[in-house]
Amino acid sequence: MSFLHELEKYENFDFEGYFNSVTADDVKKSIGKEKPGANDMLNLLSPAAEEFLEEMAKRSHLLTMQYFGGTISLYIPLYISNYCSNGCVYCGFSAGNKIPRKMLSMEEIETEALSIKKTGIKHLLVLTGEAEEKAGFDYIKPAIELLSKHFPSISVEMFPMSTEQYAELKKCGVDGLTVYQEVNDRTIYAQVHPFGRKSDYNWRLECPERGAKAGFRLINIGALYGLGDVRKEAFFNAMHAKYLDDKYPDTEIAVSFPRINHSEGNFKPQHRLSDRSFVQFLTAFRIFLPRVGLNVSTREKADFRDNLLPLGITRMSAGSITSVGGYAESEEDDVPQFDISDNRSVTETISMIKQKGYQPVLKDWEMIK
Repeated sequence: MSFLHELEKYENFDFEGYFNSVTADDVKKSIGKEKPGANDMLNLLSPAAEEFLEEMAKRSHLLTMQYFGGTISLYIPLYISNYCSNGCVYCGFSAGNKIPRKMLSMEEIETEALSIKKTGIKHLLVLTGEAEEKAGFDYIKPAIELLSKHFPSISVEMFPMSTEQYAELKKCGVDGLTVYQEVNDRTIYAQVHPFGRKSDYNWRLECPERGAKAGFRLINIGALYGLGDVRKEAFFNAMHAKYLDDKYPDTEIAVSFPRINHSEGNFKPQHRLSDRSFVQFLTAFRIFLPRVGLNVSTREKADFRDNLLPLGITRMSAGSITSVGGYAESEEDDVPQFDISDNRSVTETISMIKQKGYQPVLKDWEMIK
């Protein structure tokens, strides 16, 4: 049984009716539950729960300290190609955008790696656009083999692969996978992914589980907030994380909360996730899934990220560049996948974390080879 079967249970569920029926007493009970269930998560995501953010924040903080202590794991992204064959309407790398395309050579990848190493961060997230015919497995595998000489922990965020391909990348040094379903609503999914392999909803939805089966120690999932109804998307994302956490107890599951930022193409999101709702969802996830890592990227503004630290965050990106390369050398016509909002350096981010009373973690994993 896969997560697809879990989703089918909610095909005819009246989310709006349920959310509107939640009472203050329902929310209070769900906040204090030792083992909250699906209905408790719905209660915590409901409009009624907006009046209990302080109580949710306190509970979230206590659970985070219990399971993770006062640590914040840092990682840094490296884009090695922006070629893409998908038509995602919200993405700067979309095949429909007339932008300069770029793919780093192995020599350029090593130059970027050496520049990133100077920051001290040992957790690297390697990204590409989704173009198997251009930057495919035969390009990615040697790139990972090269990068594994410099970084003990490497995650990938690329086109969804087979379990066998992920197993091969694990042998090369990959220990983590990031893949966002973007939106769980099938109708909206088809609208915002009009062509390309990414238009295959099921292939993408089952991708995190293929990574878990391949033996990755970390699987990071997320919804791209702005595409679909935010409360429904948060619920489905939470249920997906719970499914993976329950079925693969030896795998660390993490959840990201990306909101649509400006990108090439000027896509205008139909559903806004406010800062207040962001906090509500973050704390709801922690109460519902106390073991799961919660990640916030440099998509968010610096002061907002700072204020989220005590509320349940365990992972943050730092010093991010979302165009190809850019750490060692950058060009004026480099186009980012999306705009970042926190432009602080790794050093500045580390300083902030320490000032908040937390311990920045630059390395917590060493793969045995």
